[in-house]
Amino acid sequence: MKMQEKIVAEHDGKEIKFFQLENSHGLKVLLMNYGATLISLFVPDRQGNLADITLGFDSFEEYLGKNPYFGSTVGRYANRIGRAKFVLDGREYRLAKNDGENHLHGGIKGFDKVVWEAEPIGNSHLLGVNFSYLSPDGEEGYPGNLSCQVSYLLTESDELHISYLATTDKITHLNLSHHSYFNLAGQGQGDILGHELQIFASRYTPVDENLIPTGEIKEVEGTPLDFRQPRVIGERLNQLPGGYDHNFVLDNRGGLGLAARVFEPFSGRLMELYTTEPGLQFYSGNFLDGTIRGKGGKVYGKHFGFCLEPQHFPDSPNKPDFPSTILRPGEMYRSLTIFKFLTK
Repeated sequence: MKMQEKIVAEHDGKEIKFFQLENSHGLKVLLMNYGATLISLFVPDRQGNLADITLGFDSFEEYLGKNPYFGSTVGRYANRIGRAKFVLDGREYRLAKNDGENHLHGGIKGFDKVVWEAEPIGNSHLLGVNFSYLSPDGEEGYPGNLSCQVSYLLTESDELHISYLATTDKITHLNLSHHSYFNLAGQGQGDILGHELQIFASRYTPVDENLIPTGEIKEVEGTPLDFRQPRVIGERLNQLPGGYDHNFVLDNRGGLGLAARVFEPFSGRLMELYTTEPGLQFYSGNFLDGTIRGKGGKVYGKHFGFCLEPQHFPDSPNKPDFPSTILRPGEMYRSLTIFKFLTK
């Protein structure tokens, strides 16, 4: 296992650092403390050839421009909160409206746009970085001083572990997630519509015209959202206005479990996703439009990447029947996501 660390810039009076992790099989991860961001992930194909399978930018400065959360840690609340407000213990909290009338991915300056403290961690079998951030009471409208940690660990079994810990001094809502855009053929190598996707979920949460859940939970059977068996992503995409951007209710609710599997037939790369979260947002890169030039000058067109975001359900603060996202003083928020890479 090898690690390299370098300072690349300064932002908000703090050093911006890149960390490169590499295991003995050549799998490489590039991380940044701005946004606790995954910049690159080099994974071998069935011939052993490495390719970067995540969309992003070459330099830190590019992340300050038009950036649809490439590789970011998103919070305090991943996904949407309807009408940008919620009531907690009888008090109404108003949040930033950064998605029409709604609140998205933590607001105008969410966790993806702050500089985290960073500390290398690990041993001979796994290597990583622990990112920490203290979100002050009232930031983006949320109550409580929130102390957060996000740790990335690369293992010798070709797994990337992302673990989350948090505590608060006031009752609050919290829902953290990871927002990489994947293309298992390699970033910038065309669209992802030929990837085969399997999601271990029998149900989903329908949404209204503003992508806010209605509060219902419906079966995927008989809909284009049925990925219980492997299906090509592009096969039924046109049956959905705009493409896929849906929260799936995962079948496994008893701890860490297999949530999704994705296979790219030409490279032979296979990615499995395990999580402790109850939901998974599948997004098919519908708003990529060819105006973003990413790593190596590659242009990112529509559907050039997909996201699988482990999460609690969107708008849970306003949906009492959804799994709770409340965090109280004295409690510890814990979440774990594992990406495992194989070939076939």
